[in-house]
Amino acid sequence: MMLSNIPITEARHELTSLPEKLTQQGGALAITRRGKPVLAVMTWQHYEAILETIEILGDANLMANLRQGITEAKSVQEMDWESAKRELDL
Repeated sequence: MMLSNIPITEARHELTSLPEKLTQQGGALAITRRGKPVLAVMTWQHYEAILETIEILGDANLMANLRQGITEAKSVQEMDWESAKRELDL
């Protein structure tokens, strides 16, 4: 994700156009004051996605299940369709 910088004075003038700009470009904007980032501006959808990711990462049981699922998926051997049908008696 590309994070663009925009001075706070410019952001003030462009505030009403930022939602469309961010929706088209994706990502987020770093609002700067004296060259240093002081705010992050992003679409609501992006914000909710970040919150959901944080919630998932903070759930130890869910993360353990995800890791186990990934490990199991990596260890499964591929099987052609005809062999799978025979194994399932289809």
